[in-house]
Amino acid sequence: MSDRWDRYFLDLALRSAAMSRDPNTQVGAVLVGPGREVRGTGFNGFPRGIADTPARLGDRSLKLRMMVHAERNAILNCARVGISTKGCTLYFAATDSTGATWGGCPCTACTIEIVQAGISAVVSPPFKAGPSHWREDTEFAGILLAEAGVVYREVS
Repeated sequence: MSDRWDRYFLDLALRSAAMSRDPNTQVGAVLVGPGREVRGTGFNGFPRGIADTPARLGDRSLKLRMMVHAERNAILNCARVGISTKGCTLYFAATDSTGATWGGCPCTACTIEIVQAGISAVVSPPFKAGPSHWREDTEFAGILLAEAGVVYREVS
């Protein structure tokens, strides 16, 4: 796809991210079919029917145990209504209270689901600058994406 389309779908991912109630990081994902049709969206949040209270969102350990990542939510939202993800491109982007935008490879758990769902490409902004507890995990995920033949691209 062209840079213009990449930016459009990354913009949609950021709009999805704005739906997240996570006070620290908002992540959005968009699944796009080969004909440039949006097939599904997702943002990081708790499972349907689980209250995202300030107390739960403020407890990092609990929040991380309960959080459904945006990539996984996009895949599950497609599955929920019977939409195929095979051959799709997954766009995702993250932001926080500073207004910075970043991406990088998905985490290992989401990468495994991306591979199993038949997604053919992942597009995101570059990985977050500075220290991150996700760096080692996402580097390993990049190896898995390459091994599985899933194209990974970063768009500045």
